[in-house]
Parts: sequence; structure tokens; C-alpha cells
Amino acid sequence: MSKGLELLWVPRTSPVARLRWLVIAVGLVRAYLAKGSYHSLYYSIEKPLKFFQTGALLEILHCAFGIVPSSVVLTAFQVMSRVFLTWAVTHSVKEVQSEDSVLLFVVAWTITEIIRYSFYTFSLLNHLPYLIKWARYTLFIVLYPMGVSGELLTIYAALPFVRQSGLYSISLPNKYNFSFDYYTFLILVMISYIPIFPQLYFHMLHQRRKVLSHTEEHKKSE
Repeated sequence: MSKGLELLWVPRTSPVARLRWLVIAVGLVRAYLAKGSYHSLYYSIEKPLKFFQTGALLEILHCAFGIVPSSVVLTAFQVMSRVFLTWAVTHSVKEVQSEDSVLLFVVAWTITEIIRYSFYTFSLLNHLPYLIKWARYTLFIVLYPMGVSGELLTIYAALPFVRQSGLYSISLPNKYNFSFDYYTFLILVMISYIPIFPQLYFHMLHQRRKVLSHTEEHKKSE
């Protein structure tokens, strides 16, 4: 795929990709200024967040078909976990939408994606400012734990409501002889962060040392 087509079509490099997260960022700021409080800001960006985050599923297909050189597994985990939080937790359990933890992961996602999409776009244009490269490989040190904390706290807040309502759970007996406990599933999802998050985090730390040290060496050689 040519650079021109990739800039226009591929979600992570398209100008539209940056704009969609800027829409969310602006929506959060405007709502905060209007309310004078950061509580319950989720309602001000609920619709665009659902729409844009669901559209990110295309990134998995682009990786699978080799349109972009990224890991399918890594991309699928990151995208699916966000889609899951957006729809299966925050949308489905209305009681958690006013939790501050929701704002925590939304802000982390927003800042991360604005930086990431800018990084990919400028890289394709062969004109990557050092500040964007530095932000891409440095701010995650705070943003990743911030996002994960928000996600886990939101799932945790949803647990009592899921248990009480029996949301998405299937009880026996039924004609399929199958049962499913969504409450237990959410707990397992939380536990899955223990082995997965450190791998992603340390992978980024490794990339940071590799990329930024190479940049410093290049500057010294000049």
C-alpha cells in the first residue's frame, strides 16, 4: 500500500483517526469547563467513544492482512480489551458510568491515541519531531498504569451489580445444557491482567530504551 493511501485509509495513520480522539478530548474539556467538575464527564463523550472505539476493530484486520507491520495478537488484545470495557462493562452496567475510574481510563486512552496516531502519521511522512517520538516512548510509563487502573477499578465496581442482576449469565437447566456466570468471567478478566499487562509494559520499556538510545547516538554522531 502506498504512503498516500495508508495515510488516508489505515485507521492508525489517517488524519480522521487523530481527529476522532481530539473530538473526545475537546468534549471532555468543554464538559469540564461547563460543569466545573470532573465527575460524570463520561456522559459528554459516551456516543463518540463507543463509535470510535468500535471502529478501531479495523486495526486488527489491517494487521492480519499485513497492511500495517504490527503484531496481530498485541493489537487484538489492546483493541478487544477496550471494546470490551466500552460495551460489555461501561455500557451494560449503567451504575458504573458515573465512577471516576471510567474517566481515568478514557483520559489515558485519549492521550495515548492522540500521541500514537501522530507518531505513525509523521513517521510515514518521514518527518518525525523528536518531541512526538519522546512522548510516544515516555508518557506510556504513566498512561499505561493509569488506564489499566481505571479499567480494573471499573470492572470491580461493576461486580456487585452484575451479581445482583445476573447480567449475561446463563443458568441451568436449559435445553443446551450450558451455563455461564458473567460475574465469574469478569473476575477472570481482571486476573488476566496480571500476566498480560507486565508483558506489554516491559515490551514498551524495551522499545523505549532501543528507540531513544538510538536517537541519542544519532545526535552525537552528527
